[in-house]
Amino acid sequence: MWYKFIDIAEWFGELGERYNVMREFNKAAKFAFISGQALTLLNAKTTIGDSNYRHAFSKWMSGGFRIKALSGRSLPKSELIEIGKIVLDNEALVRKLIALGWDTLEVHDDKGFQGVKFPLKEHANIGGFLN
Repeated sequence: MWYKFIDIAEWFGELGERYNVMREFNKAAKFAFISGQALTLLNAKTTIGDSNYRHAFSKWMSGGFRIKALSGRSLPKSELIEIGKIVLDNEALVRKLIALGWDTLEVHDDKGFQGVKFPLKEHANIGGFLN
């Protein structure tokens, strides 16, 4: 019986950690926008993700880490890719997202219908040598 309690406690602990990562990302993005370091306000939330990008630790129905760029205009694909590269170039952040069950990075704007998505596992240097 106690093993069930431990499973539930671990599940809620992981959910809390996922929430904290998202909250800290949004807090840092808001600070960068307010202080003038970033021209666009970014906001992250969890989505379904892309089933083609799943990995062993993917969370069912919540594997997408979506960043919405609140720019007030439709962004070209090149700018969406540039926003995605900021996250993908941070290997420690990508590894943390993977460890917490996200498998897809999505970047969208707030006006257009265009978006880009990336498989996180391809940007984590998994199986390689750590620097």
